[in-house]
Amino acid sequence: MNAPVDVSFFARAAKPLTSYRKYWAARFGTAKFLPTSRAEMEALGWDSCDIVVVTGDAYVDHPSFGMAVIGRMLEAQGFRVGIIAQPDWQSADPFKVLGKPNLFFGVTAGNMDSMINRYTADRKIRSDDAYTPGDIAGKRPDRAAIVYSQRCKEAWSDVPIVLGGIEGSLRRIAHYDYWQDKVRRSIVVDSKCDLLLYGNAERAIVEIAHRLAAREPVHQITDVRGTAFVRRETPEGWFEIDSTTVDEPGRVEAHINPYLMVSEQAKANGASCAREEEAQAVAEAAEAAGSASIANAAIKPIQFVANPALQGKGKVKVPPRDRSVIRLPSFEQVRADAVLYAHANRVLHLETNPGNARALVQAHGEGTTARDVWINPPPIPLTTAEMDHVFDLPYARSPHPSYADAQGSHDGATKIPAWEMIRFSVNIMRGCFGGCTFCSITEHEGRIIQSRSEDSIIKEVEAIRDSVKGFTGTISDLGGPTANMYRIGCKSPEIEAACRKPSCVYPGICQNLNTNHDPLIKIYRRARALKGIKKILIGSGLRYDLAVQSPEYVKELVQHHVGGYLKIAPEHTEQGPLSKMMKPGIGSYDKFKQMFEKYSAEAGKKQYLIPYFIAAHPGTSDEDMMNLALWLKRNGFRADQVQTFYPSPMATATAMYHTNKNPLRKITRDSETVDIVRGDKRRRLHKAFLRYHDANNWPLLREALKAMGRADLIGNGKHHLIPTWQPLTDGSYESARRKNSTPVALKTVTPVKGRILTQHTGLPPRETGAARAKPAPAGPIRKGR
Repeated sequence: MNAPVDVSFFARAAKPLTSYRKYWAARFGTAKFLPTSRAEMEALGWDSCDIVVVTGDAYVDHPSFGMAVIGRMLEAQGFRVGIIAQPDWQSADPFKVLGKPNLFFGVTAGNMDSMINRYTADRKIRSDDAYTPGDIAGKRPDRAAIVYSQRCKEAWSDVPIVLGGIEGSLRRIAHYDYWQDKVRRSIVVDSKCDLLLYGNAERAIVEIAHRLAAREPVHQITDVRGTAFVRRETPEGWFEIDSTTVDEPGRVEAHINPYLMVSEQAKANGASCAREEEAQAVAEAAEAAGSASIANAAIKPIQFVANPALQGKGKVKVPPRDRSVIRLPSFEQVRADAVLYAHANRVLHLETNPGNARALVQAHGEGTTARDVWINPPPIPLTTAEMDHVFDLPYARSPHPSYADAQGSHDGATKIPAWEMIRFSVNIMRGCFGGCTFCSITEHEGRIIQSRSEDSIIKEVEAIRDSVKGFTGTISDLGGPTANMYRIGCKSPEIEAACRKPSCVYPGICQNLNTNHDPLIKIYRRARALKGIKKILIGSGLRYDLAVQSPEYVKELVQHHVGGYLKIAPEHTEQGPLSKMMKPGIGSYDKFKQMFEKYSAEAGKKQYLIPYFIAAHPGTSDEDMMNLALWLKRNGFRADQVQTFYPSPMATATAMYHTNKNPLRKITRDSETVDIVRGDKRRRLHKAFLRYHDANNWPLLREALKAMGRADLIGNGKHHLIPTWQPLTDGSYESARRKNSTPVALKTVTPVKGRILTQHTGLPPRETGAARAKPAPAGPIRKGR
């Protein structure tokens, strides 16, 4: 039995979620839906709620929605939990509809950051919201976590506020705000919450609820992992490590003179050599005893003597990690100094492994207003048994009945697109060890994979088959943040606990990473063999550089779980931007493509890869985008859905965008700088290279190619990127989300005297006579026999 232990079964040093004694209110039983009104509370026999969860999303009782997971988790502990979903934030009255909570308000902006939910990467207001019935925008405020917290405090000033969700997670320290183009304070300070829970919060929320129920004051709850809060000073017994500056020299060791004898080196350092003193004493004793003794004393084995000049080197006492706190540059420092901001971001990302992370502290304010934001180490990952417990809770797996239309259905005008997308999908794991710098999964869910058991997953597939309305036999996804990291992780818990690498697969796959895909293959085969299951698709993002380590997995995926198209994300082809993204080279994509085509042909299927790319990412030059466009044309790709880099709070790539520094390496005043794509014109240019086939982009591309000295790419041949001619276009762009497209009025073309007009040079629309046609009669039209 020398096989590596599955990462899912590593021992976790934390109190199990199911080991708490249930709260007395467990006698009320389980609610079909958590109540959202007083009438629903009365129907359950409740006179009050112990906890009220306020969320920016519509209430969908499904394990893919945060408010449902937290609500059901607390209900399983015996607490009475109510939901206030998408309240009107113009006053505090909607926050009082369920009465005063006995323990605390739980506040979240929802499954998405409220700013990313409302604004596009170009800071334009979206006209839809996938987490709202009817896909209607405007049902939540900007920075919803702050607004909701303030309204809760206004409604009941003496009720503790526990803030959570991804919006809070990504703003736990001072952070760059893309929408205001400035550094903002920690959300703990701005929201005035009592506790912030970052990351997956099941452990923290259960412990906090039980401690508050035991009448422990909220300000005394300062030892829960995965929490942040405000305190005035560092308590006794903690070792504070100052990391508020860069470019300061460390300990200076004395240079060793190789020509000095050991005793001379000792004297040079103001000491003596004990070994030589001992030898001198022995020699004197031997001389007194006679020459024979001297001869015998001289016969000794060689002894290695420690060099006194090196004494102390490598022996500096390091304070225990569990009692150490790193002081980051203050809010005022990172706001004024981009280098210190990059440094703080790097330190934060180095302290994300629950096995070795230390507490962090960052000062906000000066003088009498000074206070520290204290951030405890990340939460301990859930075990497989705990993951099963979370996902096996009694979810209704549908939106709350209040959102239904007149027919009681959620498929019409009141449909919630986010629920529709995951309606027939199953989440099998959490976390991601990819470490992509533009992604915030690691900062929120962590890079240690937390997997469910096979039986729990199959049980949920059967529940969808048997109980979810509208199921036709197709599971839309078996995945998570990444499709193929199920039960993959470090080969040993010791290595996992000691590692501080930001990625397990960049610049190459770590030798300590177990890349066995067999458990995932087994789940695929068992799930599709279930009666009533016609097809199982994989819709989550595939980490193809990991997948090629298991040809059997690629074959299984390609031949049974691809519905004609498989979306993957190389993100770029050039090494410059890829190194800043921490993504593999395009060679990994080529290798996967060969395997994909081979196994598709063996199965007799015509299937296609759809690659995704990012424009305007930090580290991307205009030449990089030009080369990407040429690669797209050579390979016959025409990108319709174009992703422009979106600087989300706390991501490493966002730190690059704000500071022009590379936090992937040690930050100094003279450390590596990064080329940043700023300004609307240059961002449009990079986006235009991705859509080189769109005639609306050709004028901009022609101008750029000429400025770059690459006018040779302008022409009408196959080897050219864009043509010389310009058709009549309206200058508009229709995105995949058509509601976000901006229509542009058609411009009237004035013919130039002496020029022959064609369809390519601006021929006016053909006159069809439709404008002079008589209107149709108002009455019904009879169909001729």
